[in-house]
Amino acid sequence: MAEQAQLTDELAAAESLLISGEDELALELLSRLAEDVEEYVDRNCVATDEVQWFSFPTIFERLAYRRVEGDPRELHDFGEPLDRLYSDLALAHVRLGDYEAATNALKQACRWNPMGCAYRLDLADLFLTAGDLNEYLALSYSVFERASDVRHLSRAFLNFARHFQQTGRDEQAAAALRCARRLGAHDDALAAALDQAAGTASDPDSITDERASELLAAEGLPDAANAEVAVCLLMCASDAARAGDKAQATSWMVQARDLVGAPAAAALLELINESESDGEGEA
Repeated sequence: MAEQAQLTDELAAAESLLISGEDELALELLSRLAEDVEEYVDRNCVATDEVQWFSFPTIFERLAYRRVEGDPRELHDFGEPLDRLYSDLALAHVRLGDYEAATNALKQACRWNPMGCAYRLDLADLFLTAGDLNEYLALSYSVFERASDVRHLSRAFLNFARHFQQTGRDEQAAAALRCARRLGAHDDALAAALDQAAGTASDPDSITDERASELLAAEGLPDAANAEVAVCLLMCASDAARAGDKAQATSWMVQARDLVGAPAAAALLELINESESDGEGEA
């Protein structure tokens, strides 16, 4: 489709402007693209048949749908370019200090990519900046129902750790940090959070895994969080095994087993493998 190819090319041009620091020019181009896209969508996409993720009540049904039916982010012909457009637009607004416009842009990114945990987490950060703690926590919480990447789950736990620290609940903050570290996603944000907490009342080493689980359950975090994390770890383990990285695959499988127990981990892995086989057969 010519429109999609043109959008992708112009997005690349706008991103080049962002990289070079020409934020106002990038904002001008991205704003025009957003207007053009909305006109195109109104003209050509009468209905937006977005997948209702919560219509699948169990983790097993959600996993099977994602693996067998394909990625529910693919909406009409644009899909990824649309969420990328609004994410770039949000970044330009943030750089220019317009947080309200950035928030609206990220809401649109979430609209076109309802499974986009990174957008939800970025949007949560903007709500925290604006002092809207309820939206911040709601978006962070929603990641547990959507994540297929351990990094997103670790960021969600980090968000709760920040909340607990700000509200003076250091032991709960330590529990959230411990859960983030347990995922094994040692990105820069996690490393910085652990360094900041080291030696304080929020130090994740100050409590055990069992105590951390008790505290987070008491705070109302999802009971299925461990199962969600285990599925993510096992999916990553499968990918690592296919890539020939047996050591990493084993590490993630052991972490999944430690979270939910050996029988449950085996059942989840079998489900993942069956779903992948079904998807390959249909393809």
